[in-house]
Amino acid sequence: MALRSLDNALPTSMERPRKVAKVATPPPPAAAKKPAPAELPPDSRVSEEKAPPLPAVEQSVEYVASEELKPLSDPHTKMAVLLDELNSKDWMSVCQTLNDLRRMALHHSSYLVPILGNVAEVIVKAMKSPRSALCKTSIMASTDIFHSFGHLLLSTTEDNAIDQLLLQLLLKASQDKRFVCEEAEKALEKMAISTSPLPLLKKLQSYVHHANLRVRAKAAVAMSKCVSKMGIEVMKEFGLATLLQMAAELLNDRLPEAREAARSMIYSIYGEFSNDSGLKKDDDESSAAESWQNFCSSSLTPIAAQSVAKIVSL
Repeated sequence: MALRSLDNALPTSMERPRKVAKVATPPPPAAAKKPAPAELPPDSRVSEEKAPPLPAVEQSVEYVASEELKPLSDPHTKMAVLLDELNSKDWMSVCQTLNDLRRMALHHSSYLVPILGNVAEVIVKAMKSPRSALCKTSIMASTDIFHSFGHLLLSTTEDNAIDQLLLQLLLKASQDKRFVCEEAEKALEKMAISTSPLPLLKKLQSYVHHANLRVRAKAAVAMSKCVSKMGIEVMKEFGLATLLQMAAELLNDRLPEAREAARSMIYSIYGEFSNDSGLKKDDDESSAAESWQNFCSSSLTPIAAQSVAKIVSL
């Protein structure tokens, strides 16, 4: 068999692939050559390099205890500019002025009596500040205001100013920032100790149904402190049945703090009720106990009356 020629196996004309012509792109205009750092003068090297950011200067606020606040050397002059300085836009300046306000309250209280309403409004404004230092300082100021003017505050100040102050203290005592929360709790305790229990209890009454669990619990604690200061006549003036109903409702609260405050209120009510000469006959404890049970049954639902009776019997 004859071999086939190799020339016949290849195509008669073999075309090579065409090369696409490369079009040279004109280079961008040459930038001015930047001298190497070593070629720069010593003074200009720092400006060329990115300087490290300067550390932020922290502004600190000193929290002065009430016992360490000294009298002002010239309270009359300070009084003339006090409200203007408290309304300053510089929060650090406001903190310093709040400490001056505390000095006025503790050592020169007569100057502040005519402007207690304005002072309460300024303190509330500072409490709403997002700056924790300003908020805490304003709460400390409210504590000193309660200490010096607790007997006057609820009767001489507009209701709206006191209501807002009370609300802010309850809110701050309920938040997570511990150093603010603890300061607000101290202010609420001072308020309950220093103010007249009846008008304060009337203001706290609405918070029994507050939607915020923590606010409700803090209000319950303040109410228990108010009730512990009340005699039977003041309780009757408020409404003995209403008072017992408030305590019974708080017994079912979700927070232990509120339930414990409710128990304290019930003990206080029962103690004054039992000591009431109109109910206790010839020192007969059984008669007083029976009167208490009848009172609970007439004022509460059967389940609530049973819960209250169980607490007293423990």
